[in-house]
Amino acid sequence: MSNQKMKLFAANANYALGEEIAEYLGLPMGLAKVKTFCDGEIAIEIGESVRGCDIFIVQPTCAPVNNNLMELLIMIDAMRRASAQRITAVVPYYGYARQERKSKPRDPISAKLVANLLTAAGADRLITMDLHANAIQGFFDIPVDPLPGVPLLAEYYKGLPKEELIVVAPDVGGVVRARALADRLGVDIAIIDKRRPEANKSEIMHVIGDIKGKNAIMIDDIIDTAGTITKGAAVLRKMGAKEIYACCTHPVLSPPAMERLEESVISEVLTTNTIPIDFARQGHCSKIKTLSVAALLGETIIRIHENLSVSKLFD
Repeated sequence: MSNQKMKLFAANANYALGEEIAEYLGLPMGLAKVKTFCDGEIAIEIGESVRGCDIFIVQPTCAPVNNNLMELLIMIDAMRRASAQRITAVVPYYGYARQERKSKPRDPISAKLVANLLTAAGADRLITMDLHANAIQGFFDIPVDPLPGVPLLAEYYKGLPKEELIVVAPDVGGVVRARALADRLGVDIAIIDKRRPEANKSEIMHVIGDIKGKNAIMIDDIIDTAGTITKGAAVLRKMGAKEIYACCTHPVLSPPAMERLEESVISEVLTTNTIPIDFARQGHCSKIKTLSVAALLGETIIRIHENLSVSKLFD
């Protein structure tokens, strides 16, 4: 595929990230317009030839999820009908990933439905980051490159003294991610055991591990309403933790997340720009610091285009 011309496009969900990736690649952004008719229908206009090209489309399926998903599907379809050689969907945040299994009778598995839609639209490959459940890779019959956010987050925290540091998983399901961060930093982990009575509500039970006198880093893949992370931080403070940091790959930050984080005992919230933060809509929080994933995605795109190993990025 390396003898085919590479082109990068972006829809509306995170155009700024698309521009950053284009700058890293040394490419101009592909010419495309996304329009919405009065009745809400989405139309795509591709302003240049893509025949025989290796196409990459940057579009996280974040809020408004359904609009952004449709933009991605329609742009993929437009590229396929314009005879693109290969189409890779670059979806830093994969919406509907938390609906990946049936937890009660008659539940849909929406993450699988989205995988079917992307494939049916004409995507030949998917690049994403920190899938909520790794099993989602198996929902696709096309290659999937799930990039971890932990190496980027770990690099930021390497300056903190190890002897005073501990990584905390906000629930049992996050132990693997917490262990990955702890291993890169060379520190121990603790686990918050909680019970979730219903969606977006959590009740903290107890903490497994010694966090007294430690600086704690709580890590999750997503911070949505921030209930889990702020309640967990409060428990850690009661148990003797000193500074408490929180980090995640995907800043969903549905209201009242900003207010909760600002009022919490958390000193700093580290996240990435897989999802753009709209402070005007979501509210303001002075504790948020954002790292860019543009270089990581850009290097992944280069390696896929040139048929090189992606996994070696993380060795």
